[in-house]
Amino acid sequence: MSTPQALGTLKTALEHASRLLEREPELAAEQAVEILKHHPREPTALLLLAASRRKCGEAGAAVSMLRELCAQQPRWAAAQRELGEALAAAGESEAAVEALRRALALQPDSPAAWLALAGLLGAARNAPEADAAYARYIETAGTDPELRQAAACLGGNRIPQAERLLRARLTQYPNDVAALRMLAEAQARLLRYRDARLLLERCLELAPGFDAARHNYATVLNREGRSAAAMAQCAQLLAKAPDDPGYRSLHAAVSANLGNYADAITSYESVLARYPQQPKLWLSYGHALKTIGKMPESIAAYRRALAMQPGLGEAYWSLANLKTYRFADAEVLAMRRALGRTDLTEEDRLHFEFALGKALEDTGCYADSFAHYAAGNALRRKMHAYDAQENARFVRRSRSLFTREFFTARAGAGAPAPDPIFIVGLPRSGSTLIEQILASHPSVEGTMELPELPRLARELAGAADEDEEGAFLKRLAALDGRELCALGERYLAATRPMRKTSAPFFIDKMPNNLFYIGLIHLILPNAVIIDARRHPLACCFSCFKQHFARGQWFSYGLEDLGRYYRDYIELMSHYDAVLPGRVIRVHYERLIEDTEAEVRRLLGHCRLPFHADCLRFYANERAVRTASSEQVRQPISRAAIEQWRHYEPWLGPLKRALGDVLSGYPPARAGHGQDGRSGCQGPDGPILP
Repeated sequence: MSTPQALGTLKTALEHASRLLEREPELAAEQAVEILKHHPREPTALLLLAASRRKCGEAGAAVSMLRELCAQQPRWAAAQRELGEALAAAGESEAAVEALRRALALQPDSPAAWLALAGLLGAARNAPEADAAYARYIETAGTDPELRQAAACLGGNRIPQAERLLRARLTQYPNDVAALRMLAEAQARLLRYRDARLLLERCLELAPGFDAARHNYATVLNREGRSAAAMAQCAQLLAKAPDDPGYRSLHAAVSANLGNYADAITSYESVLARYPQQPKLWLSYGHALKTIGKMPESIAAYRRALAMQPGLGEAYWSLANLKTYRFADAEVLAMRRALGRTDLTEEDRLHFEFALGKALEDTGCYADSFAHYAAGNALRRKMHAYDAQENARFVRRSRSLFTREFFTARAGAGAPAPDPIFIVGLPRSGSTLIEQILASHPSVEGTMELPELPRLARELAGAADEDEEGAFLKRLAALDGRELCALGERYLAATRPMRKTSAPFFIDKMPNNLFYIGLIHLILPNAVIIDARRHPLACCFSCFKQHFARGQWFSYGLEDLGRYYRDYIELMSHYDAVLPGRVIRVHYERLIEDTEAEVRRLLGHCRLPFHADCLRFYANERAVRTASSEQVRQPISRAAIEQWRHYEPWLGPLKRALGDVLSGYPPARAGHGQDGRSGCQGPDGPILP
C-alpha cells in the first residue's frame, strides 16, 4: 500500500508533467517515464506519456500506447479522446472519429472532444455534422479554464492580456471557433475591423451555424461600411430568429447606414414596443428620427433615454448636437451635478463635458464653456492617440508621388463614369450646406459620408501595419490603366446600394477624402471634386467643440487641429499646381455672402443647369446624417461666421500652429486668382483641364 507521503509525491509529479505537456512535451515525456519507473501501471502517467509522444510527432507510438490503455480503461473518456487525437495525427481519420464519439458518449460535456471531432468532420467535408459538433463545442466551451480566463480579461477590458491568451490558444487549437470569435471581439475593440472580419470569416467557415459569431460578423461589416454585406448576414440571422431583439436592433442600424430610414425606424419601434427599458436603443431611435428631420420625436426619444438613465451623457450630447436645442436651467444644473459624481465612466463624462460646453455657449458664458470643451477634448484624446507627424509625412509623400508628369503618364485611365461628386475638406467647413444645395437639384442625389475610398486605400495598403500610408502610395503607383479602371468600377458598384433615386449624379461627402484626391483622379477621372473651405479659426474651433462619433482623431487638440489644417492647405495647393482647375473651391463665407452667385458657379462646374430649388435648399426633406442636419434645414444665416471670436482669448495654440496659413485667409475673390476659379467654361465646358 502507498503511504500518504508517496501519494502526495505522485500527485505532485503528475501535476508537474501535465503543466509541461503544453509548453515542453519532451520534458513532460521524461517526467512521465520517471513516474512509470516507480509506478509502472499508473494510468495518468501512461496517458501523459502518450500525449507527449503525439505532441513530439510520434503519432504511431502514441496510438499503440493508447489502444492498450483504452483496452485496460474502456470507460475513461480522456483516454478515448487522446486516442482520437493520436489517430487523427497518424492519418487514421475514420478511426479517430469513432474514438472521439466513444469519448463523447462517456463525457458529453467535453469541449476538447467536440472541438477535435468538429475539425475532423469539417476536413472530411461533412459540413452538417461538423457544424453540429461546433455548436456543441460552443455550448460546452464556457467550462474551459483557458477560455474563461480570456473571457474575464475581455470583460474587464484588459485587451492586451486577452489577446495574448487567445493567440496562444489558437496556436495550439487553430480551429477553436470560440477563441476565434473572442479574438475578433478584441480586435474590434481596438478598431482593427479588417482583422476582426477575417477572424470571423474563418470562424463561420468552420461553424456556419455559430449565430453569435455571425452577429459579430454583421456588426463588424457594418462598422467597416460594408453595410450591404452586413444586411445579408442580418437576413440569415432574422430568418432563424425573427423576433430576436439583438438581431432586430442590428438590422435597424444597418438599415440606417444603407439610407433605409423607414426600415430602420420600423425595426427600432418593433424592438422598443417589446423591450421599452433600453436607453441606448432609445438613443439610436432618436438619431434615426433626427436624420429624417423629425425633431420633436427625436427630442422625445432622447429624453426617454435620460428618464431611464440620468447619467447617460450621450443623451445630453445628442440634444446638444441638434445645434438648435436650448437647455433649460434645470438641465444645465443636472449636467453640472453629473460631472460632480465620482462613478461616471470616462465615456459618459466626456459627453457631459461637450454638452455642457454647448449649453454654456448658448448663454454667453464663454470662459466656462471653453473650459468644458477643453475637458471633453482632453478625455477624448486619452482614448485615441493621434500623431500629427504621420499626417504630415503622408502629405509629403503624396506631393512627391503625384506630380504633373505622374498624372500625364496615366491620362485616360480610370472608369469614365461622371456620376460621383466628391466634397472634401475639414469637417465643419460648410460641406453639408454645399451637399444640401447640390442635392436640391433634380439631377443630383445626396447620400452620406461614404467609406468606400478609405476602404479601397486600406485594401491597397494590405497588411503593412508599420507603414500603411507608404504601402498605399507605392501600390497605387504600380497599378496599370486596366487596374485603375477596375478600382473605379469597384467604387461605383460598392456605392450603388446607397443610391435610392434615378438621379444621374450622387454626392460622396466624406471630408477625409481630401487625402485621396490623387486616387480619385486616377480611378474616376470625370468625377467632380469640391473643396469646402472655411476660415481656419472658425473651422478648427468648430471641430474642437464637436464630439465626433468616431474618427477625426486630430480634432481633440488645438495644436493638432492647426497642424492638420496646414497639411490640408499644403496638399490642396499641390493639387492646384499639378492638376490646375481639377478641384473647385467653395469658401463658406462667400457662399453665405453671395449665395446665388456661388451656387451658379458651383452648378456650372458640375455641368448642371441652374435650378431655383438649389436656393431653397432648406425646404429639401431628404435625410441628413451630419451634425449640421438641422442647420441646413434653415435659410442661410451669417450667425456661424463669427462665433469663434467669442473664444479668441483661448485660441493661442491654434493660431501658432496655423502660422502663415491664418494670415493668408481670405484669398482673392473668384476670377482674381486660381484659388477662386472653377476651371470650367460654364455648363458645357470641360471638367478636366
